[in-house]
Amino acid sequence: MSDQAVLHVKGRVLVGPDDIHDELWVVDGRITYDRPARADDTRSVEGWALPGLVDAHCHVGLGAHGPVADDVAEKQALTDREAGTLLIRDAGSPSDTRWVDDRDDLPKIIRAGRHIARTRRYIRGYAHEIEPADLVAYVAQEARRGDGWVKLVGDWIDRDLGDLAPSWPREAVEAGIAEAHRLGARVTAHCFAESSLRDLVEAGIDCIEHATGLTDDLIPLFAERGVAIVPTLVNIATFPKLADGGESKFPQWSAHIRRLHERRYDTVRSAYDAGIPVFVGTDAGGTLPHGLVAAEVSELVTAGIPAVEALAATTWAARTWLGRPGLEEGAAADLVVYETDPRADVRVLAAPRRIVLNGKIVG
Repeated sequence: MSDQAVLHVKGRVLVGPDDIHDELWVVDGRITYDRPARADDTRSVEGWALPGLVDAHCHVGLGAHGPVADDVAEKQALTDREAGTLLIRDAGSPSDTRWVDDRDDLPKIIRAGRHIARTRRYIRGYAHEIEPADLVAYVAQEARRGDGWVKLVGDWIDRDLGDLAPSWPREAVEAGIAEAHRLGARVTAHCFAESSLRDLVEAGIDCIEHATGLTDDLIPLFAERGVAIVPTLVNIATFPKLADGGESKFPQWSAHIRRLHERRYDTVRSAYDAGIPVFVGTDAGGTLPHGLVAAEVSELVTAGIPAVEALAATTWAARTWLGRPGLEEGAAADLVVYETDPRADVRVLAAPRRIVLNGKIVG
């Protein structure tokens, strides 16, 4: 064993919802459940320990008008870290954030490349804006740029219709998703409305972001295919304000997103009840602030998901879904310690007692 300080985490270590240890040690940045033979310097942390929280829909390097400077992206990542988010699935960013991988004090990022959207059918400065004939080529490009994910914009407002509408014809998404899978990447898509979902799911998509358009006839299809959703309820909370802003120009669109907002909790609870995997994502970046992971977990509970399952959606289950370890023997020591049992009240997630990243206390 090296002379590096050993960290002793004791109290209640939640390796899983029902797999609880009394203690663990961190040696050379790695977790062990075997007491070290000796240590020149040992520090202790006591409380309820969880794997570092996961934000499965976050945008580091993205601002309201597109890419941001590295120092701004650093502040975004630090804000997420201070909230206990130590693993991020960056669901689309125009910025190159690979430099974050060289920093052991910043959250780990799983990238989905840059958004791929239809021409003039998304927020300016965010996405590659292309036509269907180019979708396969851009999917291949972003599959190679990302870390095993590709992000499509599945629907957006069609100004001629005055309402949300699918971005892609079915044959285009079938070919694009097949290409991503051929390259070993999974595909997710931004979808607010109902009309784009069936084609995407039947084409083999792996995940849907927001999923406000889920209906009773679509839920069994999602469950059968194992398609996950990341509801981003803290973002959906902004729909009424968006509707007010678009009322005069696009009244049909405004009425539509108000309806989607009104039934958001029922939508998420129905998805969960049907066995659809549900994960925590905040949609931080763009116009939403970072550090909202605890608020999103609380929103899932408000929607009717049991507290332990909402907790799993940002810890054990989320890490398994993303192929990253939790509090396993030999894993990097990325964990958050709380004063009380987060299974009893998820609101404690808003007040981390200690944050440990790569074996170092960082907060």
